[in-house]
Amino acid sequence: MGLKKSRIVVALMLALMVPACAPIAAYKIKQPGYHPVNGAESVAKAREALARDPERALGDYLDAAHSAELALKAKPHDDTARKDYNYAVGRAVEAMARCKLSEANPPITVPSRTGNYVVSAKLPAHTQFKLRDFEFYASDSLEVGGKYFKERGVVDGIGAPFAAFSKVENKDYRKNFGWKKDFGSTTALIHFSGPGDRQAEVQFYLPLRDERVAFDGTTYPLAADFDAPLAILMAQEHPERLGLRRLLRPEKYADTARLLRLQAYDPNRIPVLFVHGLQDTPASWAPMINTLRADPEIREHYQFWVFSYPSGYPYPYSASLLRKELDGVNKVFPGHKPILLVGHSMGGMISRLMITDSGDKIWRDLFGKPPAETHLAGSSREMLEQSIIFKHRTDVGRVVFLSAPHRGSDFATIWVGRFASSLVRSPRLIADMTDKVISLLTLDRSALKLSRMPNSIDTLSPKNRFVKSVNKIPITPGIPYHSIIGDRGRGDTPDSSDGVVAYWSSHLDGAQSELIVPSNHGTPRNPQAIQEMRRILKLNLQH
Repeated sequence: MGLKKSRIVVALMLALMVPACAPIAAYKIKQPGYHPVNGAESVAKAREALARDPERALGDYLDAAHSAELALKAKPHDDTARKDYNYAVGRAVEAMARCKLSEANPPITVPSRTGNYVVSAKLPAHTQFKLRDFEFYASDSLEVGGKYFKERGVVDGIGAPFAAFSKVENKDYRKNFGWKKDFGSTTALIHFSGPGDRQAEVQFYLPLRDERVAFDGTTYPLAADFDAPLAILMAQEHPERLGLRRLLRPEKYADTARLLRLQAYDPNRIPVLFVHGLQDTPASWAPMINTLRADPEIREHYQFWVFSYPSGYPYPYSASLLRKELDGVNKVFPGHKPILLVGHSMGGMISRLMITDSGDKIWRDLFGKPPAETHLAGSSREMLEQSIIFKHRTDVGRVVFLSAPHRGSDFATIWVGRFASSLVRSPRLIADMTDKVISLLTLDRSALKLSRMPNSIDTLSPKNRFVKSVNKIPITPGIPYHSIIGDRGRGDTPDSSDGVVAYWSSHLDGAQSELIVPSNHGTPRNPQAIQEMRRILKLNLQH
């Protein structure tokens, strides 16, 4: 078999390790099935006018929203009036998006059968963009599905929920750990005021920040759809396709190594930082994040972040990249609450290094001498020092390991793993220092003998010197950690395995808790593992 065909075979084998029968996320636009009672005539008129005259349609939808608001004001707990109001607000925002808006946000004047409305919009304070810069998807006009979105995370309350996507790039997105284009959940309400209630202000709220809202003298839960924005993003961008590519060609995707916030930063909420594993992406955390967000107590106290990186890098190097990102977070968001770190598979090994003080122990194990006596200079030395000499992170307060191969995985040593390792193209920054480092390593009989620098698969081997050295170093006292471990169903612990990582590798003495769940290696998507994460997050609130 030729080299090209061999690469294709292994690539297919690796891809098949993750089931791909159905898309992980999907959505389609539909017509809302709701039929309002209050303002029904105005809604009918608006539907007729929408295509040819969106401003007239907007006016009619405002009439419907105003009619429902008056009914709700008279009976604050009337579900029909509230649903009618929510429906009309959703349609009004959709109609507004079709109107020709100026460079600034409205106000604009629109006609209706009851007179003119002066319409204005108020976006959340943190956004630097205008209303016309966003594309809105109404929650009640969406059908969301896919393997990672089997249940819909919605809150029934006041307002029209939307998935909002910026059409304009955020210039400082890397500096503030945001996305190139903002996206997220938002909920719209329309407040009528002024003479004859002709002033209509469309106000957008962030449901991940505002759980409840005062409306006409009554406080309601804020309606929300937490899953739709992520489902739309994943369906459009297909992040899962990056997993194998970033494993085999990590240098090509070097700029994808970064920490990302999944919501607006809140200094009062605890960051939960998820770190994915080999041949994976942050998309793998979607089912867990969706379920956790559905819990009001967790939404109130936590904010969710992810660390994304090319998994072809040796994991000690990926850990050094995470440290740099965390240093940046501390500068941009000083005083943030201690991070709860969650790592799956190789992401668990990276997370392990965040709560470990290596000193020069690993350096001595690798080179057979202390750093001061090792003749290595320039960028090669700097990279090695950042990767194998490190201190525990004082900004990490707790860690959860899911199927983490702390002592390595036999997958890295069998023929598939060895062959796959040979296909990983070493980045130039690592390849350039290979000769220098290998010559130093082979000077000492006690040092590691290498023919090339190890990649991510190599550093998962139980025989890898770095893996052995790390496991000789205790986890820094005072930082609680937990283990969630998969068992394929044979029930033979301590001889059990999730199919990729054995129990003997995942188990850590000193863990505050250890739960074995009936799962293959995909523990982040296992319902029992997700419930255990919920328990740990609530436990963390008590300390």
